[in-house]
Amino acid sequence: MELEVILEPAEEGGYTVFCPILKGCISEGDSREEALVNIKDAIILYLRAIKKEEEILIGQVKGSEILKVAVNV
Repeated sequence: MELEVILEPAEEGGYTVFCPILKGCISEGDSREEALVNIKDAIILYLRAIKKEEEILIGQVKGSEILKVAVNV
């Protein structure tokens, strides 16, 4: 999976990086490399939390299914 992130120099030094498609998914680092490693970790945690919430919601509604759909953008 590839997601676009925006990397910005921070005023106090280092970098801030966020993933616009994942609201509130943001991280930072002292270097570009560190910031990119940190946002990858943040994205993984974010997506795991969404998956967990999905599983909880599916378990609450009888007859619910998890399906996949393909979209072209």
